[in-house]
Amino acid sequence: MSRNRIILVTIGIMLSLFLASMESTVVATAMPTIVGQLGGLEHYSWVFSAFMLTSTTTVPLYGKLSDLYGRRKLYVSAMVLFLGGSVLSGMAKSMTGLIVARALQGIGAGGINPLAFILIGEMFSLQQRAKMQGFFSGVWGVSSILGPLLGGFLVDQLSWRWVFYINIVPGLLAAALVAFAWRDQAHSHKRPAVDYVGAALLTSSVISLLLGLMEFGTSGSWMLIALAVGLFIALLWVESRAEDPILPLHLFRDRLFSTSIAHGVLTGWALFGSISFIPLFVQSVIGTSATQAGITITPMLLGWVSASIIGMRLILKVGYRKLGLVGTTLFVIGAFLMTLLNAASSQILMMVFVTLMGIGMGLSIPSFLVSVQTTVERRYLGTATSTLQFSRSIGGTLGISAMGAALSIRLASNLAASGLDSEMVARLLDPLSTPQAVAVTGVRLAMANAIHLVFIIAFVAAALGWVATLFMPHKDLNEKETPVPTESDPTLISAD
Repeated sequence: MSRNRIILVTIGIMLSLFLASMESTVVATAMPTIVGQLGGLEHYSWVFSAFMLTSTTTVPLYGKLSDLYGRRKLYVSAMVLFLGGSVLSGMAKSMTGLIVARALQGIGAGGINPLAFILIGEMFSLQQRAKMQGFFSGVWGVSSILGPLLGGFLVDQLSWRWVFYINIVPGLLAAALVAFAWRDQAHSHKRPAVDYVGAALLTSSVISLLLGLMEFGTSGSWMLIALAVGLFIALLWVESRAEDPILPLHLFRDRLFSTSIAHGVLTGWALFGSISFIPLFVQSVIGTSATQAGITITPMLLGWVSASIIGMRLILKVGYRKLGLVGTTLFVIGAFLMTLLNAASSQILMMVFVTLMGIGMGLSIPSFLVSVQTTVERRYLGTATSTLQFSRSIGGTLGISAMGAALSIRLASNLAASGLDSEMVARLLDPLSTPQAVAVTGVRLAMANAIHLVFIIAFVAAALGWVATLFMPHKDLNEKETPVPTESDPTLISAD
């Protein structure tokens, strides 16, 4: 392609990466207010889980389908689905409608990130991609800062609905730039196998498990969990025979890979669960605005970006195992300190704790990524990397669902014990409502106790992730064999 076309496509890709990386923090900041106006606190976690589930399980399919039908068509289709879901989310009149719209939004988001990096891989050589790491690092860093602040500003000054509508203009511009400038390259005429059965079984098993966790304690929940186990067993059987499986079972025989997947699931559980419920704690317990809630998350993301840049420079000097242990240890310490928070805790103290968690993730994740990419066979590089990403996303999806169920059960018990109406929670979170002071104090104490349980669950998952790092084998990394990680994960970009 010509230089001008490459520039236009690159701008479009950077816009789409900005939208995708900003989405979770913007919505997390707005969620307490959304619950206050739409109600349905018991479905709080599903707003995140629906998005993460569909965006996670569709990632493997987009890459294969783009080989069949071309990158441009799939990219534009993904952006259309993402923007359609954004519009419907902004128009939602109930929590159920919002969850359905977020699921549609996630189907689109599942294609934006992987296709963006596929386009980058086809446009630029390895050396060119290395030189451009700073640009993509800057996109994720800026979105980390602006996301929570923008979400809080829109909620406080306009309406929570603009948190979703804000995607429309940059999304349309990104789609238009790529559609106009991109030219699909000729590939082999051999049509790759698409593991539709595996994808369907994987999605069905995860959905069944999530539904079982959300309704945990009822007879129906155990049936759903049993169904999830049955579907997962069927998935293992299908994947062991698939030509190009969604879930590469043979890679799990390698101890480094299986350890990395365990770490990804457990730390993803703790991290995404914490990010999703921190704004709820800040607004409902500490009593701040949505903007202040966004500011609370920002240090975590800044710590993550900064530590990942430093970690990528240190990994060849100190070794991936030592860096992974140090990073995960810091993450566990931060998660433990979060369990000490209560209704009297300050926002500043909370920001210090989440920063520690962010630094820990920024140090540990690159060590696992680079070690896996370096040691796996080159022909399995893409599969191994996408599976590693999938482990963190699915861990976050399961974590948010389980922690949301725990929050709902504990909060309902606390409110009943205090003789308070559950509708008081919605009134407390609605900025247009003025509940009685006595009731506010009781609800805040009940909410603080319920979210405390959530933070305990996050700490346990983080601690188990630390245990997983102890099983990392000792292997030497050869610098010349270390691939550039920016092709696969926008959160792991280092600025050279």
